[in-house]
Amino acid sequence: MKSTIALLLLTYSSLFAQELSLEKANHLASLPLKCLQQEYPNKLQQLLVNSSEIAAPKNLHPAFYGCFDWHSSVHGHWSLVYLLKRFPGLAYREAIINKLKTNLSKENIQTEINYLSKKHESSFERTYGWAWLLQLQMELDTSPDAYAKDLAQNLRPLSDLIVTRYMEFLPKLLYSIRAGTHTNTAFGLSLAWDYAVFTNNKQFQNSIQENAIRLFMKDENCPFNWEPSGTDFLSPCMEEIGIMQRVLPPTTFLSWLAQFAPPLFDTKFSWEVAKVSDRTDGHLVHLDGLNFSRSWNLFHLIHQYPKQFLHLQTLANEHLNFSLASVVDGNYEGEHWLASFALKAFEESNPHKKMQ
Repeated sequence: MKSTIALLLLTYSSLFAQELSLEKANHLASLPLKCLQQEYPNKLQQLLVNSSEIAAPKNLHPAFYGCFDWHSSVHGHWSLVYLLKRFPGLAYREAIINKLKTNLSKENIQTEINYLSKKHESSFERTYGWAWLLQLQMELDTSPDAYAKDLAQNLRPLSDLIVTRYMEFLPKLLYSIRAGTHTNTAFGLSLAWDYAVFTNNKQFQNSIQENAIRLFMKDENCPFNWEPSGTDFLSPCMEEIGIMQRVLPPTTFLSWLAQFAPPLFDTKFSWEVAKVSDRTDGHLVHLDGLNFSRSWNLFHLIHQYPKQFLHLQTLANEHLNFSLASVVDGNYEGEHWLASFALKAFEESNPHKKMQ
């Protein structure tokens, strides 16, 4: 049995030709670098209680004002830290580090904390922005570069606030949100789970696990044919699989998956990639993100269970490759955020080269 699994893993590794080369890394880094300190256009997710709260994006969010909106700025920072860690020869390295230092100063993070601490902003960026903030914290914490140590320390109070927000919110969420956009519950839980495991925060892990099981354990027959909705950038079916794969023991997970996603066990399973009719439309271009979301979850599933799901590797690659070209197509509507999604798919495509 062990030799069979070893052979499957070897085959699995050889089948994935995806490589994040330095050339591709430079392309992907150029996108968040370009918009990290670009204040406009900007979409503020702000609730005003009076006119005194009206201010420019950079004043409201001095750390995360670029790249169109708060959450895109956060995962733009994540992308750059991620690439700096993996590519010492990354172009414009010093310029990137200087921008990170400017944005993630102790003072700027405190201003972000003050904003999120307003009573009427308790749900600000829940849970999509929260999840990416924890990913940024984890990336800074694991970076061997000297610059990252101070920035990780600066960011930690905000990350701690986000963890507290999660633990307060999850028991109140009586029904999961299965949208293919920012509010998707499963995606927010998956990224939070990875952070909880990394920090060995057992209380946080227990909260995520208990609530994920409460919300998703009884689900059956996810309607794969309902995807995509018109502006999805997350796969509702695959994201739910992603969180349950994390929180359930293998035997329990496979039993649950057989009820939730029976088509995936079919060796002839096919799933057409999501097509974008107009990449200058900020909502329609979301569908490129959907392809990446499907891809990274398929790769994650195959890696842990190659015996059952190796047949899905071609499909995972097709989804990654289909939308990869659009990441650098010159349209700001997609460029300001898609690089992060591409990186996440790249990372899952070759797990043996993942750096913790």
